[in-house]
Amino acid sequence: MLDRNKRIKSKPERFQNSKEKFDVVVTCEERVYDQVVEDFETREQDSGQSVHVLNIDIQDNHEDAVIGGFKILNLCQLLKECTDLENEIDELLQKFESKETRDVLHTVCFY
Repeated sequence: MLDRNKRIKSKPERFQNSKEKFDVVVTCEERVYDQVVEDFETREQDSGQSVHVLNIDIQDNHEDAVIGGFKILNLCQLLKECTDLENEIDELLQKFESKETRDVLHTVCFY
């Protein structure tokens, strides 16, 4: 996994150091999800813009990484098609969970 990651990632990135604002943040491990939510809770809120933090657990091996990557891609495509993310996301996540038989953790945080 490390060799593959070295080929596809130009450098390590820390979400906590990013100044970019996102509509959705997706994590692949509950521990990381908790860290992202905690980071938002400790940041000084400046704009009140919402961000949806989602987690789909993926085991850290090649096979599960490929399968999980496709599931996350499917989820992101569904999210992209939303015309009103704030009002549609709960129903969309329920449909996704039923179809993909994967639980999705979801928290709304704010910038």
